[in-house]
Amino acid sequence: MPKMSIDEAAKYFGVSKEAIHNRVRRGSLESVVEDGVKFVKIEKKPLRTPRKSTVSKSSNSISDDKYYSLLQEQNTKLQARIEVLEAETRTLRDQKEQILIAEREKIEQIYKQKDEQLKNILNVISSKFMLNAPLQPEEEQQEEHVEAEIEVTEEEKPTEVISLKKYLKKEKFSDKKSTKIKNRFKKRAKKDERIIIVGKKYYVDVSRYDYGDLLH
Repeated sequence: MPKMSIDEAAKYFGVSKEAIHNRVRRGSLESVVEDGVKFVKIEKKPLRTPRKSTVSKSSNSISDDKYYSLLQEQNTKLQARIEVLEAETRTLRDQKEQILIAEREKIEQIYKQKDEQLKNILNVISSKFMLNAPLQPEEEQQEEHVEAEIEVTEEEKPTEVISLKKYLKKEKFSDKKSTKIKNRFKKRAKKDERIIIVGKKYYVDVSRYDYGDLLH
């Protein structure tokens, strides 16, 4: 039975020296020591397994390639998904900005309309105030002037001409009753000689005429 040193056996079997030592310890190889040098006995050369190693490495390489390809494919899909989400986010952000702009313009338009309405109301109130303030004294002066004028012109018979407004106030008619009476005078004004019209005012001469049919 041929003998080989540990180094020679490792080269013979195509393995490491540590592997030869392990086989010796397990008893799969017989060993002898001669002159302080350990030799192993070789019966026959087994089929070498470098091809297995090559196949294994090739298989591992293929597995690694497949794994890398799978990772790359997943990464591509994730990247595409991220781009889609980013596009959707941009779209939503743009829509939100458009909505906010539209709402702001709507609110501004509402306030603008309210401001215009308020200005118009204030102008109307101001105009009415300015117009009405001097009117009341003028109306009273006009009524007094008309009454005085009528009293002066009527020399033959004493008259008692007074504006319908003052007469109703003097007789203490209620507001509701006064309104009804004024409407009656308005309807009869142009046909009834008892009613004196000056401008838009009505006057009565209670000393000469009876207005009972219009007052009750």
